[in-house]
Amino acid sequence: MPPKRDVLSLLSREELAFVVEKFGLEVADRRKKDDLLEAVAASKKATLAEVLPDLGRERLKELCSALGLDDGGREKAILIERLVGTGKAAEAPKPEAVAKRNGKAASAQAVDIAPGEKLTREKLEGYLWSAADILRGSIDSSDYKNYILGLLFLKRLSDRFEEECEALKGNRNANPEDPDEHDFFVPKRARWAELQKTATNIGEALNKACSALEDANPKTLEGVLAGIDYNDERKLGDNRNRDNVLSRLVQHFSRVNLRNANLSEPDLLGRAYEYLIEKFADDAGKKGGEFYTPKKVVELIVAILAPQAGMRICDPTAGSAGMLIACAHYIEDHGGNPKNLGLFGQEKNLGTWALSKMNLLLHNLPGARIEKGDTIRDPRLLEGGELMLFDRVIANPPFSLDDWGREVAERDPLGRFRFGTPPKTKGDLAFVQHMIATTNKTGMVGVVMPHGVLFRGAAEGEIREGILKEDLVEAVIGLPPNLFYGTGIPAAILVMNRDKKAARRKKVLFVEASREFKEGSAQNYLRDEDVKKIAATVHAFKDVDKYARVVSVEEIAKNDWNLNISRYVETTDAAEKVDVAAAITKLRELEKKRGEAEVRMNGFLKELGYDA
Repeated sequence: MPPKRDVLSLLSREELAFVVEKFGLEVADRRKKDDLLEAVAASKKATLAEVLPDLGRERLKELCSALGLDDGGREKAILIERLVGTGKAAEAPKPEAVAKRNGKAASAQAVDIAPGEKLTREKLEGYLWSAADILRGSIDSSDYKNYILGLLFLKRLSDRFEEECEALKGNRNANPEDPDEHDFFVPKRARWAELQKTATNIGEALNKACSALEDANPKTLEGVLAGIDYNDERKLGDNRNRDNVLSRLVQHFSRVNLRNANLSEPDLLGRAYEYLIEKFADDAGKKGGEFYTPKKVVELIVAILAPQAGMRICDPTAGSAGMLIACAHYIEDHGGNPKNLGLFGQEKNLGTWALSKMNLLLHNLPGARIEKGDTIRDPRLLEGGELMLFDRVIANPPFSLDDWGREVAERDPLGRFRFGTPPKTKGDLAFVQHMIATTNKTGMVGVVMPHGVLFRGAAEGEIREGILKEDLVEAVIGLPPNLFYGTGIPAAILVMNRDKKAARRKKVLFVEASREFKEGSAQNYLRDEDVKKIAATVHAFKDVDKYARVVSVEEIAKNDWNLNISRYVETTDAAEKVDVAAAITKLRELEKKRGEAEVRMNGFLKELGYDA
């Protein structure tokens, strides 16, 4: 029978959070999967027999397969018996179960991919995420992503290179070893077959493979893989431990074929990469906010901005490039060609910059330009020494960033901060002004901001006044609390437009969308219906009772340029008006009737001999 902890370790953070909520367990930090796992594993109430029935049949089959148990049968009860270890159903483990007894991660066998079978998104995502279990307990969860995403990228390039080589062998005039014949040339030492042969000093071999790949593809890969150190003793332990962990990771990835011919859909690798980034952000908790914005928030902003084919789009705080990729998806979903789109961005964190580059390449968007560096202090997206201008600018900058670069803003040669210099310890409106400065004459901005930006005074109030007087603000949308990984505070989306329709000029739409969401144990979520409702409301630009209101800039000026949503959208039911005079008359009538009833009652009592 599999130990309780082994079964629980295969559950997702969301599944563990549900168990914690159901049984009212105490957890140190509900955002961390390890803390949730400890709480459930230690609980005597949350037994496997109580926990497993809440899972679906397919999920139970996955768990059985991961633990080397028979996953056949249609009855949930039988699958649960195998996992709990009761009755005959627990017998006859698969041969792969031996790996568990040898100390190997059971979840490394989590997805069984038959030879020649095309990979579905569901299978690939499950298989890739199970790789994290190999690292769990060895390194901090916030570092999983670098190693796993890096190996995924290496494996994909190697498999694709081999596929191209086989296709070229049928052409007498083609040389498979000619770099010009390939999208990415993979040198011999970086090919997966060579890495599989490596038994010792695997970290060093992986580092050299990454370096060789970059050298062979300088235009597209320079710096992308250099930041991942597979030989880092501080994170992966001594040489023996590194070889053990990395060997298991390499062998795990060796079981999946990532050639184009093996994929069930063209963008499968890109979608799987996005899935992993989301899972890693979820696992990392607060740190996840540094590189990931929740998917539905991104979809909402993109739906509002409605990018069109041929546009140039920029994210000045690109993170892992999720917003730019969402714009490409939007174009594709609306019948356009996602490659007919100029994608630009800048990212300060070098590790996150590398994630963005890999993400874009796996989505087959190699033309995207993502610069490294601090957007405020050192903007890199320039043309002829001037700021590049874009049709759409979209971002989720760090909230209220301290030490954001005020010293640069005070003498900015690019003239980005013409509405005023933000406070030294709050850089929100520095990013907003940069975004405004980089939009063209018909451009739009969609940016996530903390609510304080809407009403804080002093320098921020003056900046807000200037932006409103120039009639740039088109909509202010209040979001639910606890949507983001980095903070639990509610946020707002500011939509700005340099080319408002005539009917919208000198007006701002306020949307109070903070009450409609799916509640989670550690984090809240926007639903598809919430995204559609908000986007439709913004596009309609009309009043909606207790939800949205179109307000004139003149009214906002009378409120001292305050954009606090509650000032403009009344969400509470109006108190029922009371007619005091009528109420007093009614009370007197009731008092009179009470007196008459009392007289009659006393008469009856007297007749019965109960005269007081």
